[in-house]
Amino acid sequence: MRTLPCCLVILFAFAICAEAKSKAPAEPSPIPVKIVVVAMFEQGADTGDIPGELQHWVERDHLDTIYPLPAAYHDVRMNQDGELAIVTGQGTAYAAATIMALGLDPRFDLSHAYWLVAGIAGANPEYASLGSAVWANWIVDGDLGYEIDAREIPNDETAWPTGMVPLRKAKPFEPPAVALPGQVYHTNRTLMLWAYNLTKTVPLQDSTRLAEIRSHFKGAAANSPPQVLLGDEISSSTYWHGKLMDAWATRWMNYFTNGEGKFVTTAMEDTGTLQSLKLLAHAGKVDWQRILILRTVSNFDQQPQGMDAASSLSAQRTSQFGAYLPSLESAYTVGHAVVAELLRDWPKYRDHVPESPK
Repeated sequence: MRTLPCCLVILFAFAICAEAKSKAPAEPSPIPVKIVVVAMFEQGADTGDIPGELQHWVERDHLDTIYPLPAAYHDVRMNQDGELAIVTGQGTAYAAATIMALGLDPRFDLSHAYWLVAGIAGANPEYASLGSAVWANWIVDGDLGYEIDAREIPNDETAWPTGMVPLRKAKPFEPPAVALPGQVYHTNRTLMLWAYNLTKTVPLQDSTRLAEIRSHFKGAAANSPPQVLLGDEISSSTYWHGKLMDAWATRWMNYFTNGEGKFVTTAMEDTGTLQSLKLLAHAGKVDWQRILILRTVSNFDQQPQGMDAASSLSAQRTSQFGAYLPSLESAYTVGHAVVAELLRDWPKYRDHVPESPK
């Protein structure tokens, strides 16, 4: 019996493999995403109960398609318009892990996607009132550093106004400020100003209840009605509270931004979200210039007049914040105005990041 030459056997094997490959189902193309709405928590179900940061987006924008994302805190929800939403989970660690899981998921093409972080926050009553919506440009980490207990601070209020010390420094706010990687983020200011100008006249809910709550606080903006503002954020997994901590945050922001940032809001996740987005941008998965941070004021970051910080903190429960529901409405109302504009003229915004008026 004669055998086929070796070269013919190889060619025959290649032909069989090629035929099998041609019959195999083609890999689906990645789903193009136009905008990612990033929420941080949900109270219960995504629909039909007391809302968290996701629910208004799901119900009102019909984010009915669910993509399981087991490597993240929460599954992805999406609609047919290219709008996607994700819940990160609370704290910087959950946020970083969830955003990285989404960014590396091969099912989604995020190369042209805009990212809108839309969540609630505490605020400095000098600069923002309850229910207000604040666009941030500087986001500074409030966790990374040294700390000694306040009871052991040296008896020198000038050199030691706080027990928080920047890493690699010997005392608080020691110059020059040297931010470590992941400690300070500066988003696209031009895009932020475009979003602010688009939304600055959007009417926000006010009520006699909000007016009564804010009447107990001192601060230049405390008794103003809700409005759309510009202001920067301290992001930390530590939920801090009180006038003295507010004074620390104000100086911490000023220190790490060389006076360019103005502390207005405090939240718990955004440096984690931004860290993952920065790394994903390095990998060519996302566009760093397409990130927006919107935080709305559910509560003030300090005690009202006539109350100490500990008593005030004990009353700080998310769904019981005085402006909890109004702040969720503000996040959706203001954020959705940006989403709607991006979707309305997507052929333009897909390839060109919008600019603020000159």
